[in-house]
Amino acid sequence: MKSFSVLLIIVGFSAFAAAAERPNILLIMADDLGIEGLSCYGSESYETPNLDRLAAEGIRYTHAYSQPLCTPTRVQIMTGKYNHRNWLYFGILDPAERTFGHLMQDAGYETAIAGKWQLQSYDPPDYPNAERRRGTGMKVADAGFDEWSLYHAWNTEDKGSRYGNPSFERNGELVGPLDGEYGPDTSVDFLLDFMTREREKPFFAYFAMALPHWPVNPTPDSEEWADPSKRLEESDHYFPDMVHYMDKVVGQLADGLAEAGLREKTLILFYSDNGTDTKVTSQFRGEAIQGGKASPLQTGIRVPLIARWSGKIEPRRICDDLIDASDFLPTLAELAGIEIPGDWPIDGVSFVPSFFGENAKAREASFFWYDPRPGWDKEKFSRHIFALDQDYKLFSDGRLFDISGDGFKEILIQGELSPEALAAKSRLQALIDENLSGPMSANAKIEVDAFGDPVP
Repeated sequence: MKSFSVLLIIVGFSAFAAAAERPNILLIMADDLGIEGLSCYGSESYETPNLDRLAAEGIRYTHAYSQPLCTPTRVQIMTGKYNHRNWLYFGILDPAERTFGHLMQDAGYETAIAGKWQLQSYDPPDYPNAERRRGTGMKVADAGFDEWSLYHAWNTEDKGSRYGNPSFERNGELVGPLDGEYGPDTSVDFLLDFMTREREKPFFAYFAMALPHWPVNPTPDSEEWADPSKRLEESDHYFPDMVHYMDKVVGQLADGLAEAGLREKTLILFYSDNGTDTKVTSQFRGEAIQGGKASPLQTGIRVPLIARWSGKIEPRRICDDLIDASDFLPTLAELAGIEIPGDWPIDGVSFVPSFFGENAKAREASFFWYDPRPGWDKEKFSRHIFALDQDYKLFSDGRLFDISGDGFKEILIQGELSPEALAAKSRLQALIDENLSGPMSANAKIEVDAFGDPVP
């Protein structure tokens, strides 16, 4: 599987390099948003005109998947590896790993990241066994980014606010709290400044967005924002405002690129780290959908993916290729014209072919090793191992589900299997077995509880 993936990267690179100039790349990742959060996917609770516009000008993917929680997705997207091979702890990125920041620097790109880090230190100091994990992750200064402006780049108790009156670390300097400012706005300003300054060079900008994650606070467009005492007020009432503001800042970035003359030179990718929070119920294609964040349900892992590259990607495309978080790194490598080093084993497959062809289907199935433990507030979670394709999802305990379609369908198949379901189960089981018998991190081999102690 892995050697096949690398072969695809090399072959795809040769075809792509001959046909196109290396683009600038802006990768935007929302924080806690399933497909029911975007009107272009069928949401009836929120209007997202800017993201709808990007989808109309490019490709909307119907089978994009993430891990159920943020850190599992964030370390997977940055390393190109499934979590059973890169996992340490929740909120921690192994300092020994290499990221897509390093990869893009090697390709000659200027690199920047803004938004949320939360990969260097996570547990509060009084959490049981926290001393084993605190401060053990990768520092952003070592992660392959030339510039950064990040919330939660240090210890949990020092992180401040990500929204109203924000605090962040900018290129090694602690900034804030900034009274009267809004965190996502500072990220957008930082990224637009970076992309405009670096317009004569290829750049890679990663917006690890904080929206629309808890706490659910007013935005500058909320009526309550006018009262400074209410800017950090928490209420689920503000969730639609946060979705709308998320869409607004995406529009600001897209418009800023156009104003700088970079529209045709820049590929925009929009993705999400996991499904919507379980406290949120949204109307989606005539149904009430409860968010599935942290669970392996379709509502926890089925997320939006939109790609726009004006003049290169044909508008109004809908693609049902299967994409997971590990696929972004080889995609970036192909776009940047660089081969992934042989000593950097990856699990991802480039989806660049889908930009130029109809439903290339480079990936037949995806594997998921999901366990967010140990970590603060993770007592209620457990390990799940499964694989899926466009129509079926198989868990390591033998449960098989019908997930066909482009919504949240998930039906446990009981009784005698059809020939199609039997063949799918066999293929997915082979993928699970292959991954579990291959290289794994030491932390993946031993199941632990939320405090990091082995499970009896």
